[in-house]
Amino acid sequence: METKLSDYKETEAASRKKVRLTFLPLNVTVEGEEGKSILELALEHDIPLDHNCGGNCACTTCHVIVKQGMENLTEAEDNEDDMLDKAEGVTLSSRLGCQSHVYGDVVVEIPGR
Repeated sequence: METKLSDYKETEAASRKKVRLTFLPLNVTVEGEEGKSILELALEHDIPLDHNCGGNCACTTCHVIVKQGMENLTEAEDNEDDMLDKAEGVTLSSRLGCQSHVYGDVVVEIPGR
């Protein structure tokens, strides 16, 4: 029996762990595939998270504040830290949604909502 690439991709996607991401103050929790960014999960579920640069770490419009689960996100790299220095309302738990990949349950606040 011949295995097609599309069959492999479907099997791989099905085997990925599901994560839960809660967006405050909307009080909306979505479920998605681990490894996706906060921005990707927001867009998949029609959560209004701005992203003027298209998710390329070239602006701060997808700025979120992590309320729970920081340990379930990838670590911030220098370019993200540099961009966050320009964000309004930045806190010690601020992240850019486009750069933060989720590997467990996380709660974030979208500032200004």
